[in-house]
Amino acid sequence: MKAPRVDAGEVEFSAIRAQGAGGQNVNKVSSAAHLRFDIHASSLPEAIKARLLALPDQRIGGDGVVVIKAQEHRSLPRNQAEALARLQEMVDLASHVPKVRRPTRPTLASKRRRLEGKTQRSAIKAGRRSPGES
Repeated sequence: MKAPRVDAGEVEFSAIRAQGAGGQNVNKVSSAAHLRFDIHASSLPEAIKARLLALPDQRIGGDGVVVIKAQEHRSLPRNQAEALARLQEMVDLASHVPKVRRPTRPTLASKRRRLEGKTQRSAIKAGRRSPGES
């Protein structure tokens, strides 16, 4: 199943000041992007919403809002694109349905091979014993 695209209208951006080194630019310009995406209010399919909420990701709050902060680039539009790409990556991950494992039984041949190996190993160990031991 192909992952649905995140609608840009459902995403809320706010510009904040970036942290870390960067000199005057970091102190004067709000170039970091803060993305907020409400999973419950989105147009994603219900199955994907449930898997998104079940993800063990610290960016997903208890209220079902995803908060992503991007501050790697010097420009706000590039940081917004980066944050949107990270959100889309999360949706892609949640859209993957894990394959159901059906338990199988070992074949008769594999059981025989296992028992033959145990017999051989037992014989090797028995050969190490001194003649007086039982």
